[in-house]
This record gives sequence, structure tokens and C-alpha cells, in this order.
Amino acid sequence: MKTQSTFLLLIILAIAGTGISQAQSEFSSTTIGIGVVVSDLERSLDFYTDVIGLKKVGGFDVSEDFAKKSGLTGGLPIKVVTLKLEDEPEATQWKLMSFGKKAPDPLPRYVQDVVGMRFITINVTNLKPFLKRINEHGVKLLGETPVPLGSSGNSHFVLVSDPDGILIELIGPLEGE
Repeated sequence: MKTQSTFLLLIILAIAGTGISQAQSEFSSTTIGIGVVVSDLERSLDFYTDVIGLKKVGGFDVSEDFAKKSGLTGGLPIKVVTLKLEDEPEATQWKLMSFGKKAPDPLPRYVQDVVGMRFITINVTNLKPFLKRINEHGVKLLGETPVPLGSSGNSHFVLVSDPDGILIELIGPLEGE
């Protein structure tokens, strides 16, 4: 009887599990690609690769015709460079997008200055190499960062801005643990 009950329970769990996977199947990938319009593609590429440490994994051009037909632009071509924290298939894609001209909007200073996506958070194993690169490239630390997080003080919060004002939060220990 105990064996039959266990077998019946396994069948119920298998059926329930099938329903769960079917509910999640409307997405073909668990990765989200994030497009960020930048005013100077090379300057932003240097910042994200040399200072933050992202890896350039690809890129592509979008023609004027496709950009217009798809509704992305009013007919401007787009140059896209794809970056990732690590070159792995399921890693988030950070896509730098340029239209070959300077953006007209002034740079925001604080999170509340504009609506929409304002910052990204990157959790790291050791802030030391990031702080070194930030210093070497003359990138200004914002606020009074690094600031300890929590009562233990093991993890710290660092805030910098990319060349177009998008805030980058780096969270981790000051030394590798």
C-alpha cells in the first residue's frame, strides 16, 4: 500500500510539474535584452568594457528601412553593440544603441530626474578591482560611496554614472570573500 501511495504521489507531482513548465513556455528565453541609447557609442563602449568590465559579445546594424517599418525610429539607422557580464547564452544582454548623432537631452543627475529605466545593479564578488578601474579611468564615485550595507559591513554599495547619466550600482565586499 505504501508503494502504491508513493507511486501515485510521484504521478501527481509529474502531472503538476508538466503544467508548471507549460505555463512558463510562452517565453523562448529567460534572458532579457536591454537596449540603452547612448550619445557616443565608442565612449560608452569604453566605459562599460574598461571600467565596469562587461564583455563585448556581438553587434549589428539596423537599416533605415527596417528601423522605420518596425517602428523603432522614424527612418534613422541604428548601430547596436551587445555586451554581457559573461559570454554565456543566458546572460543578460546590455545593448548599446547609437544613431550616429548626439542626444539632445541634458544628462540627468539623480534617479528622480527622468522617468524610465535609470539604473542597473551589478552584484560582484570583490569591489576592489572595480574601484581600481573606476579610479584609473577618472570616473567619479557618486555620493559618499563606497557605503557599507547592513549592520555587518561586509557588503558595500558603490554608485557611478555612465557617460550618459545611467547610474550603475555595484554591490559586494570591498575585498574578495
